[in-house]
Amino acid sequence: MKQWKRCLEIIEVNVVNKQDYRTWFMPIQFVSFNREQKELLLSVPSNYFFEILDGQFKKLMYSVVWKTFGKDIHIMYRILTDSTNNIATDVDTTPTAVESQRLSKDGVFLPTGRSKIQPAELDSNLNAEYRFENFIEGESNKLPRSIGQAIAENPKQTTFNPLFIFGASGVGKTHLVNAIGTKLKELHPKMRVLYVGAHQFTVQYTDSIRNNSFNDFINFYQTIDTLIVDDIQELAGQEKTQLAFFHIFNHLKMNGKQIILTSDRDPASMKGMEERLLTRFKWGLMAELERPNQELCRKILENKIRHDGLSIPEDVVEYIATNVNNSIRDLEGIVNSLMASSVVYSRDIDLLMAEQIVKRAIKFQATPITIERIIEEACLHWGVTQEEVFSKSRKANIVTVRQTAMYLAQKHTKMTASRIGLLIGGRNHATVLHAIGQIRDRISTDKEFARHITELETALKRRK
Repeated sequence: MKQWKRCLEIIEVNVVNKQDYRTWFMPIQFVSFNREQKELLLSVPSNYFFEILDGQFKKLMYSVVWKTFGKDIHIMYRILTDSTNNIATDVDTTPTAVESQRLSKDGVFLPTGRSKIQPAELDSNLNAEYRFENFIEGESNKLPRSIGQAIAENPKQTTFNPLFIFGASGVGKTHLVNAIGTKLKELHPKMRVLYVGAHQFTVQYTDSIRNNSFNDFINFYQTIDTLIVDDIQELAGQEKTQLAFFHIFNHLKMNGKQIILTSDRDPASMKGMEERLLTRFKWGLMAELERPNQELCRKILENKIRHDGLSIPEDVVEYIATNVNNSIRDLEGIVNSLMASSVVYSRDIDLLMAEQIVKRAIKFQATPITIERIIEEACLHWGVTQEEVFSKSRKANIVTVRQTAMYLAQKHTKMTASRIGLLIGGRNHATVLHAIGQIRDRISTDKEFARHITELETALKRRK
């Protein structure tokens, strides 16, 4: 229909930017025009799509249609509600009396140029204390830290979009994504960067439904240049919130905006999350933040000691780094306890004080995960013997157990790759790294295998 093509040309050239045009106007399909009934019927791909057009672009649509087809034409939308069975619903968007009066009074609404209302100032909700300068680098965090810096320095790159960072609680995920956001704002002050927890996102969505302001909620998130969502796993089981996030994700990704997500598990281990979201989580780069090894623990302790102006003997630092390995949060908690005890009891910090505090802190924790326990549990899980694991056998089931043990040892202990290889049949450093890569790839592509790994890790954490 030539007249509808003319409408699109007017919209593209005079009214909206290219991104909005591609997203919201190109997918509209002309169905029919009834001149006698003054009815234009257009087809749109979803109810959400219709809500955006009718909520955000209604005045624009009617202005252009009235200019092209004639005054008082009313627009009908055919909404595809069930793509599987090809079921659609027709919705009439005839302007209210007030809207019609306003349109008639204002005349045809066609702004000149590509003017666009600038979004309001944004509070990025970032914690400025979390910076790259105090995010200590080690082998367990080198990859995600490096990628985060690359995104901050070059936000227009698309290779790492989305960036999905996962790892256990307390390993520094929140610190890292805030550091990325803070660096982005420093290097690119005009960028709209937003940090939000998944729980906060859910509350905002629920409030928007309750207050009949869903369009405002969606429109706000579509203005973001870099969206950082912490603890995305908390959306599990919340179908409607996931749907809203799905549409926001698609819009930002389509328009070249950066998305950064954190989770306490990788996508393959998530339950209660829509498959189409999990697929999108894997589009860019998945990077694991692992538990700090002994060397990194020592660096973190030394940095905190310098920052807080403390005096802690070297043997105390070494003792804490060796015995506290659950999380960075635990390390900081031990140092705070040492400082408090030193003040309360007017004592210098020494090894005896450190031993007492550390023992109290880990008193009710599970037995430390050792490579011996890992090998034992893996063999028990898959029904092979330790002798077979240590042998040179290349049978598929034995290789799986051997590589899994290497992966879990690297993840849950402070051992180097060389040490792990030595204790699992005398393998070398390169063999261990290859095994770890193989297991990571299988976890990200094989749901059943990922479930086995989760069960093993649960058994290791539960067992006393």
